Amino acid sequence: MQILAERLVNLRARKRVSRKEVAVTVGIVERTYIRYENGERDPDAPILKRLADYYGVSADYLLGRKDTPD
Repeated sequence: MQILAERLVNLRARKRVSRKEVAVTVGIVERTYIRYENGERDPDAPILKRLADYYGVSADYLLGRKDTPD
């Protein structure tokens, strides 16, 4: 599993929310978010920023460029 997908899965589990809840909050369809978590697709920059804001982490953390969430 790629790092972005793994981190999305872990962050969502830690926050204890559904895939649907994340998708609705960031403004995408649930199937698209599922594809991000499965590593089938990568979010574009605006969605990546919204995901980082939602989870309270940096985009660099989601992308694996940093090992610390902030």
